[in-house]
Amino acid sequence: MYLESFYRMKKRTFEILFSLLFGLALLAALWQTASRNRTPVTESSGFHPVMGTLAQVTVVAPDQRIAQICIKTAFETMAQINQSMNDRDPKSELSELSRTAFGKEAPVSPDLFAVLCASQEYSRLSGGAFDITVGPEVALWRQMEKTGIRPTPEQLEDARAKVGYEKLILNLHSQTVQLAKEGMKLDLGGIAKGFAVDLAIEAIRQKGALGGMVDIGGNIRCFGRPPAPAKDWIIGLQNPQAETVLKRIKLNDFSIATSGDYRRYAESEGKKYSHILNPATGDSANELISVTILAPTAMEADALSTAVSVMGKQRGLALIDSLDEAEALLITADRPDELIQTSRAADFLID
Repeated sequence: MYLESFYRMKKRTFEILFSLLFGLALLAALWQTASRNRTPVTESSGFHPVMGTLAQVTVVAPDQRIAQICIKTAFETMAQINQSMNDRDPKSELSELSRTAFGKEAPVSPDLFAVLCASQEYSRLSGGAFDITVGPEVALWRQMEKTGIRPTPEQLEDARAKVGYEKLILNLHSQTVQLAKEGMKLDLGGIAKGFAVDLAIEAIRQKGALGGMVDIGGNIRCFGRPPAPAKDWIIGLQNPQAETVLKRIKLNDFSIATSGDYRRYAESEGKKYSHILNPATGDSANELISVTILAPTAMEADALSTAVSVMGKQRGLALIDSLDEAEALLITADRPDELIQTSRAADFLID
């Protein structure tokens, strides 16, 4: 009698547990179906100051809570990169490296080391047109921004002696960095923003975004689902001679970066000088007034836009044509009404 009651109770308990588990599984399936059928929301951060420019994040997400988490995470990611790689901040990891790495190996964070390694690759690829050791020359340009007085030939010669990517020594085994000449100064202004965009995109992916766009000062990357009802992420290419859109560009799971003297420049004796410097001379790169690069990652687009600005039309187009997944849109100073493009750039253009 006792055993019979025990087995009946055991059977009943099993039935109750089975019903509960079945009910939970059914609720989970219904929740997943509802989530799939729910109309995604689009949230935009608006523009906020980041890395010496303005940044904006747009997120397409299953709901507003996830969208807001994604935007918050993206800006936190950008802030972390800025704290590490801002050469204007004397407390940044990059500034500390420039002060302490002459003649000895200095350890750096994985993110900074990754950007330094990538920078060296772009330097070799461009024959030195892209060079993050350009810091001493940039310091002279920043002084001209304040005073309006061009650097003297002697000042440029002294700065050039401290520039050269081969003077930046990276130890891949120990992940340490050494500067071969005293007074060297690293400047990641042509690559760090692109790197921050890439990390921010990966961060919002991990937080559940269905699609997104991160824009730091014109360094832009898009992925996934665009805001409804659009079928594509659309980016406007600014006319360098006016506050108008020159072309509209489809940017689905791709990146874009634009460099040009119309965005930032210094003036001396009535003449404008681009902030983009030729590392070999210390002078402004002035053949191209606008360089737009399309590439799989924002870091690649950022670095290549600087490199091509320095290399000029012929060498720059040859470089981009040698790469499998990069395209270029160029405007020269002598023919500002003509848009020069690589062979496959038209695939991205809407009009």
